[in-house]
Amino acid sequence: MILVAFPEMRPLAEDLALALGADLLALGWHHFPDGESLISLPGDLDGADVAFLATLRDPDRLALPLRFAAATAREMGARRVGLIAPYLGYMRQDHRFERGQAVSAPLFAQFLGESFDWLVTVDPHLHRIARLQNVFPMPAIRAVSAPLLATWISTNLPDAVLLGPDSESQQWVAEVARLAGRPYEVLRKVRSGDRSVDVSVPESAALREGTPMILDDIASSGSTMARAVERLLAAGTAAPVCLAIHAVFAHGAQDAILSAGAARIITTDTIPHPTNAIGIAGLLAEAILSVVTALDLPVAGTIRLDPNPTERTTE
Repeated sequence: MILVAFPEMRPLAEDLALALGADLLALGWHHFPDGESLISLPGDLDGADVAFLATLRDPDRLALPLRFAAATAREMGARRVGLIAPYLGYMRQDHRFERGQAVSAPLFAQFLGESFDWLVTVDPHLHRIARLQNVFPMPAIRAVSAPLLATWISTNLPDAVLLGPDSESQQWVAEVARLAGRPYEVLRKVRSGDRSVDVSVPESAALREGTPMILDDIASSGSTMARAVERLLAAGTAAPVCLAIHAVFAHGAQDAILSAGAARIITTDTIPHPTNAIGIAGLLAEAILSVVTALDLPVAGTIRLDPNPTERTTE
């Protein structure tokens, strides 16, 4: 396999190439004064499996370069072209809430499906979409980070009491808590705008006996975590640690969380950020090998890829 990394993904790309045993090449991306881009791919790609590594924290900026890169790889003889998007944007807009709105999730999925033969991502933010295969036209694998989060918690914060920010988070916070062998609670959140939320803290003796750890899949505006930190401190707990899978962090979000009184912010490296403390290269490598192996299996019938990257079934 040849791994081609978008510029900001170089640190993760080096770890991933080592885990995969892949050749690592850099993408050439020249920006013209008029705002257009020139994409360049190095070397001979004839007959190769090519995988592009690009986190989609800023999908509008990356959409056309990704399309250009995939098409160019095919023109240069690539056998198959895959996309590794540790953070996958545009999955939250999965319903038309007002007349005339675009339902972005399936539209973006179809857009990527026109360029790539497979997709691997980490814990996408899904609401009404039960699984990625419901919207993506090609094999799309969700790598699950819960075991990595649990291992980090067990090693670094053994007295943690896990807190989900809202009811939607209960299922995956419960799984991380189970794997780490720690108690958990779920906060109640009321949102009145993009940056306006209120949070209620449950009465729990465990919260005062251990270190509160707020878990969320995405830290975007930071308002939910900041408000939760304030409420916990007001209730007399120790300074909470905040853990997010994806460090989206809109302008000022990190400062807002720390200013509220958080002891520390921890994230995985799905999006490069100074808070990255949990590496996902091994997790991604397992999922990538799963999907590539499944596509190569010389078996009769149809290959069905399970959303769990460690499992694959045929029928």
